[in-house]
Formats: sequence, structure tokens, C-alpha cells
Amino acid sequence: FTSNLSEEEYNKYIEAGKALRRNTYRGKDITSYHTDGSMYEMISSGRFDDIYVGDYIVANNVKWLIADIDNYLYTGYKEGASNGGALTKHHVTILPSKPLENAVMNDANTTEGGYYNSKMKQEVLPNLFNAYIKPVFGEHILTYNTMLTNSINMEAPSMAGGDYLGSSNGWGWYESQIDLMSEVNVFGTTVFSSSGHDTGIDCKQYALFQLKPELINSDGTGIRIVGYWLKNVASVSYFGYANANGYPSIHGASYSYYGVRPRFLIG
Repeated sequence: FTSNLSEEEYNKYIEAGKALRRNTYRGKDITSYHTDGSMYEMISSGRFDDIYVGDYIVANNVKWLIADIDNYLYTGYKEGASNGGALTKHHVTILPSKPLENAVMNDANTTEGGYYNSKMKQEVLPNLFNAYIKPVFGEHILTYNTMLTNSINMEAPSMAGGDYLGSSNGWGWYESQIDLMSEVNVFGTTVFSSSGHDTGIDCKQYALFQLKPELINSDGTGIRIVGYWLKNVASVSYFGYANANGYPSIHGASYSYYGVRPRFLIG
């Protein structure tokens, strides 16, 4: 069939197939594709032949969900880069079906330094990356350029509303391989984010949560998962999190009960 198509028609055919897969929840175990390497050819070719949202890989005692397809394509910036630093590799976004462990955002109840300078970003996530993610996905993990908050105006009113003070007022472009999700990635909108800087390129709700919203706060079997941190600063002392009851909320940065449910890209 495709051999009879012009290049333009073929490209449209590929894009239509990708759109279908991104807008279809399937939930199939594709561990074998990861094991034999065929999954990575499906991704790098841009065809995503037999990959759908909600499909999963079981490895390192974790169920890894495909949360979205090519959703960060052409995002990002890096000064001096020939393509502006945008991500041009085809990819899928991966996250664990439930938090990998519980941890604090910071040792004290402060958001000073924003998300980028938090203990979560500088210590917790790198440790989880090396323990859980790199042993499974190795060279297939992509590096991307992302906008992250790096300073707080402690006296500025927060967009979280009420009487909350403390708002992200500084940001930078950073190379990254692992991050927490944003409020928008999970819920499709900002609720407690202190300012527009908190969202950055994480400005789209993942297809997984659009198509299967119960996976926001459950493992898919009806068992609720513990609440997990999001990267959004909410005030001088609070970060955002996804509540186990299924709604966005906030808590002090030193609270250790919430989980870490990071996302990363493979291709």
C-alpha cells in the first residue's frame, strides 16, 4: 500500500497513524518490544507501529507506562545550538505507574531557589534515575532542554490565590533527563502554580491522563496510589502535588510522605 504513495502522501499517512496511537488508550504489555529492541526502531522511525498510549514495560520491578507520544517534539532552547536547542528526536514519554519512593522536596519548608535548586531536583531525582531508570533504558534515554524555575520572590503574591506569598521570578534553560511532572501535565491546567515560570515546556496534559484520568491517582486496578510531588512552586514554603484523592493540592516542602513519580523520554 505505502509503496504507491508519494512522499507527501506517505508523510501524511505516518502522521495520521501517530495521531491515532496518541489518541487511543490500549494498555498492552510491550515488554518484549523493549527486550528485543524493536520498540526503539518503531520510535526512532516516527512510525510508532505498534505503540499506543497506556502500553507498558515491566522491568526493574516497576511498571513503566507510555504517557504520551512525541509530545515534546520541537520544544526547548539552547543558546548557540544549530537548531535552537529544540528536541528533534521522535520519542515517547515514560512514567512509573506509581511513585518510586517517598521523599521531601527540600529538607526545610522553603521553595527558595525554585524547583531547579531543590533537593528533589539536585539529589533525589538523580539517585532514582541511577537506581531505577538508567539500568533499564540506558542509551535510549533522551536529553532535552527544559525551562525550570531557579529563584523566588518571597514577598510577591502567588497566583495560587488567597493570602499565599512567594512566587517564582527567575528561570533558566537546562539540559535534563528526568523531571517531575507539572500541574498541566497531570490535570490539564494550573491551579496552585505561583507564576507562569513554573510550567515551562510542560504545558500540555499527557494523553494518558486525558484518555484514562483514573490513572492520575490509581494504579489501574482500583488501588489508589500515594500522592506525589509536582514541580510547581506554590508559595514561599509550598510545592504542588497530586493528591491521592485525585485533585491538585499543596504542602510544605519538607513533608516526606509524598511520592516521587518522575517522567523521562526514550527514543
